[in-house]
This record gives sequence, C-alpha cells and structure tokens, in this order.
Amino acid sequence: MGRPRQFDEERAVESACRTFWAQGFDGTSTEDLCRATGLNRSSLYNTFQSKEVLFRRALMHYVTTTSARQDAHLHVPGKSGLERISSLLSAIAEDEGTKLAAGDTSGCFTVNTITTLANRNPEVAQLIEDDLRRRLSALSAAVLSGQRDGSIVEDRDPDDVAWYVTTLISGMRISAQSGADRKVLDTLATTAVLTLAA
Repeated sequence: MGRPRQFDEERAVESACRTFWAQGFDGTSTEDLCRATGLNRSSLYNTFQSKEVLFRRALMHYVTTTSARQDAHLHVPGKSGLERISSLLSAIAEDEGTKLAAGDTSGCFTVNTITTLANRNPEVAQLIEDDLRRRLSALSAAVLSGQRDGSIVEDRDPDDVAWYVTTLISGMRISAQSGADRKVLDTLATTAVLTLAA
C-alpha cells in the first residue's frame, strides 16, 4: 500500500498553471515547477510523470476555469442575448485592465500556447481545439438567442458572430499585453456590442 500523498494535487496543478502561464512551456524549468508546487523533483515526476503531462493538466485547468467563467455570463436567465455577450466582453475588459494596472502582462494562457507550443504538440493542439469548439458553441447559442429575442441583428450567421466575438476577445487580451488601457478595452467591447445590436 502506497503512502498517502501529503499535498493537494489540484492546488499543485493551479500553482504550475500560474508558472507556465507566466513563463511558457519552454521557459519553465523543473526547478521552477518544484518551487511553485512545493514538491521535490521525485515527487513531481511520480505524480505527474513529465513536465509535458503537468503542462497539459495546467492548461486543462485554465481552459476549464475560463470556459466556466464565460458560461456564467452567457447563461444568465432574464437577460437578452446581447446583454449576455456585453456582460462577457465587459468582464474581459475588466480582467485585463486589472491585470495591466497590477503590472501583469501575462495575457491569455491559451493564446500564448497557440503561438508557442500547439503547432509542435498534437495533444496540446487538440486540447485547445476542443476548448475552442466548446466556447464557440456557447457563443453561437447566445447569438441565436439574441436574434430570437430581437436584441441582435438577424442577418448574420450565429457561428460567424461567435468567431467574431472569440477573435475580439483574443485581440483584447493581446492589446492589453501591448499596453492598451482600460478605456481602450472598454471601447472595444462597446463597439462590438453596438455592431451586433439590432
């Protein structure tokens, strides 16, 4: 019978997520992960097998968390489809503005991974693609709901609008990394809402 683990595995994944997010896969060493998780090298590899496996766990934690936050804005009873999308975009502007004010320019973990690792790691690429499909589906449903309740223009394909909103969110995050302040981010969100309004 193996000895019980003396640590919280999910908390270790969260700590690794923050480290990978800030430094990227290539920029994160085993020593960095040991410091972040509080595990020694042996325990780290006994638990997670490899740096790559831990990275995938960390990325899954991130996409699950961000998808849940998106869903919280897109599934609010009593709000129109446009109000739901507006709420999501405002939250993105607030998040990025808060990070920028704190000097955090880490951006989006998913976007960072797409541009650095996904093209050479099929498993990571698949994880990101699955997450993208889930988020696009939720956005498309919100757009269709908005078209049915009259808040969103009807002459656009909901799937195309979902891609537009997803691309805008990524652009807002990258703009924040480049120094766009909260006012700019709020303007981007407001402009998108005005573009979609019926």
